[in-house]
Amino acid sequence: MDNIQYDKLILTTILASKRAGEAILDVYESDFAVEQKDDKSPLTLADKKSNEIIENALEQTVTVNNSTVPILSEEGKEISYEERKKWEYFWLIDPLDGTKEFIKRNGEFTVNIALIHKHKPVLGIIYIPVKDVFYFAAVNIGTYKLENSEILTDDLSIEDLIDKSQKLPLNSNDKSSLTVIGSRSHTSEEFSEFVKQLNERHRNVEFISSGSSLKLCLVAEGKADVYPRFGPTMEWDTAAGQAIVEQAKGTVMDTQTNEPLNYNKNNLLNPFFIVSGQGFSLD
Repeated sequence: MDNIQYDKLILTTILASKRAGEAILDVYESDFAVEQKDDKSPLTLADKKSNEIIENALEQTVTVNNSTVPILSEEGKEISYEERKKWEYFWLIDPLDGTKEFIKRNGEFTVNIALIHKHKPVLGIIYIPVKDVFYFAAVNIGTYKLENSEILTDDLSIEDLIDKSQKLPLNSNDKSSLTVIGSRSHTSEEFSEFVKQLNERHRNVEFISSGSSLKLCLVAEGKADVYPRFGPTMEWDTAAGQAIVEQAKGTVMDTQTNEPLNYNKNNLLNPFFIVSGQGFSLD
């Protein structure tokens, strides 16, 4: 699979995420029920419907040698490492990121689809159904934001898609303050200490909060400078967002190794990490 084919895959994944988002909103606007997964986290009908739509759309994608690209989803995470470790390419999806935000009905939930190549995210799509906004990125293509899904048709070209989208990061004239973004649902002592240290180094530090993978999108866009995460996340929570941040010239770094997050590990739990936008430095 060469870089040229990323064009088609962006279109495939955007259309899949759009259809998944429509199914999610059908449930969101209803009196839905909430189940408990084995790990006690919530699961709704929306997760299941979104997952089915995305997997059906992606299961026919193939690599350059015509082998099918496997899929790893939060809803199908029981695939063994012995099988996974052989994968050169695979799709990593979170059909509904921010289930707690969905249940709270605050709109801050997303559909996440990423393509992983040799442990690195090379393509990412994040769709915000309530706002009907897409963030998308791929290696050698860049990162973009689309706010008009009416242009999405089966015969849409990548040129038209990019022409109707905004390239990220957006230029900002206001650099008088440093903006830190954090979780709407999770906080920690480490996060508070990190913000305290930033306050000691910078005269004006602002804090904003958001749910799900929106935080990575806002860093890529330039609306936030840094997103420190000192709490548990899984690979499907960050992969699409990392592609979006990295192709917008930002970074997603393991706090211990100061290396980019890797994917398809034996344990799919992420280490603590810091997301930085273009030009941001802790120094």
